[in-house]
Amino acid sequence: MTTACDIQKRREIVFHPLPPGQMQHALALLSQLPGLKASELGPLGLQIEYCIADHCLEDIEALLLAQGFHLEGSLLLRIKRNLAYYCERVQRENLGKPAPRTKNYAAHIKAWAKRPHGDHDETPAEWRQYK
Repeated sequence: MTTACDIQKRREIVFHPLPPGQMQHALALLSQLPGLKASELGPLGLQIEYCIADHCLEDIEALLLAQGFHLEGSLLLRIKRNLAYYCERVQRENLGKPAPRTKNYAAHIKAWAKRPHGDHDETPAEWRQYK
């Protein structure tokens, strides 16, 4: 069973130093999203809190990149980001319902029921026996 702390995430987003002032613009943009709390975390960082059922880090950072923001691209931060993306993706899949069945097997079941069952091998008996 999942508890509130399992689905409530607190992540940090680190921006590249250039262009200056992009963190304040990102803070204003992210504060408009429902269910997401954003606060400053140093001169180049933001701390965000959100529920995994509503948002994920990958979508939030994709939104920022689409708006023209530049995130820090050091190797350690990229590894942390990708690990968080993977963990959140799996957790969101586990919280969701299984995928609905899209195929209708009823027609195949009815067609198979009309066929006579048994040995349908038309190979002669002498060919089927190994001597």
